[in-house]
Amino acid sequence: MAYNVKEVVATKPAVFESGHRMCAGCGAPPVARMVMRALKEGDHAVVANATGCMEVSTCIYPYTSWSSSYIHSAFECAAATCSGVEAAYKSMLRQGKLLQDEHFKFIAFGGDGGTYDIGLQSLSAAMERGHDMTYVCYDNGAYMNTGIQRSSATPHFADTTTSPAGEVIPGKMQIRKDLTEIMEAHHLPYVAQTAGYMNFKDLYEKAEKAIYTEGPTFLNVLAPCPRGWGYPTDMLTQINKLAVETCYWPLYEIENGKYKITYKPAKKLPVEEFLRPQRRFKHMFKPGNEWMLETFQQEVDKRWEELLKLEEMTNRD
Repeated sequence: MAYNVKEVVATKPAVFESGHRMCAGCGAPPVARMVMRALKEGDHAVVANATGCMEVSTCIYPYTSWSSSYIHSAFECAAATCSGVEAAYKSMLRQGKLLQDEHFKFIAFGGDGGTYDIGLQSLSAAMERGHDMTYVCYDNGAYMNTGIQRSSATPHFADTTTSPAGEVIPGKMQIRKDLTEIMEAHHLPYVAQTAGYMNFKDLYEKAEKAIYTEGPTFLNVLAPCPRGWGYPTDMLTQINKLAVETCYWPLYEIENGKYKITYKPAKKLPVEEFLRPQRRFKHMFKPGNEWMLETFQQEVDKRWEELLKLEEMTNRD
């Protein structure tokens, strides 16, 4: 579908309201707001939220930024909670305890800590069981809420409080996990990767498609963190854009096994353009550390080439 996002979204009531306490320059609030605005008029949402930055900043009793039904569950339980509510909803419909003309959508939110790591078991189980729900990961690349500890989503060589860059170890020594591809391995009807505060049209259309595709769907959305990444708060748009233009974070979707890259840079930028503005990578630009930049670029190039081949292979007639 093609939309003029400004016209469609501007007239919709916000489900994720302003007044939350997320940090200035945080990439997560725009993700939540745009995903929730993808709901069609008259539909209701039940949101399950894992413990993390979004939960502690948007639902501080007795205040909340959510005008939908909202459930905070433990760090590892967002997908299990959401799938349980979806199952209860179907049961109540069968028993005639709910009106057939009331439409509910079930959406879970979790950061990369509560999704890639602690919540992976419940996420995988909910997706495998086939619940009609959408899981949204806002990926900020570390456990930001508890002190910027590394997660399996943390990029190679990044400096965090548990992978500090020093003379012995140059930051995180492992390559980041590719959760989008792990979700595709569950044979879901719809999986997509997008970025928050950079291309709202891409995010909005993918969110709508995920929410209104029957069955389990997954969105992986880049959500930069100024505290953990170390960029000025007014650079949120630019950081997102550089992640996409360097192909560090490709925008693509997988619909019933068919890959589609939804944005291909006219001129792919070197990945150091994305790394340079961030304090967590400053050690990579010191003399003698050129090998880190080369290694990182090779990893990005390899993944981009694989993605191009997957798109070509899965769309052959």
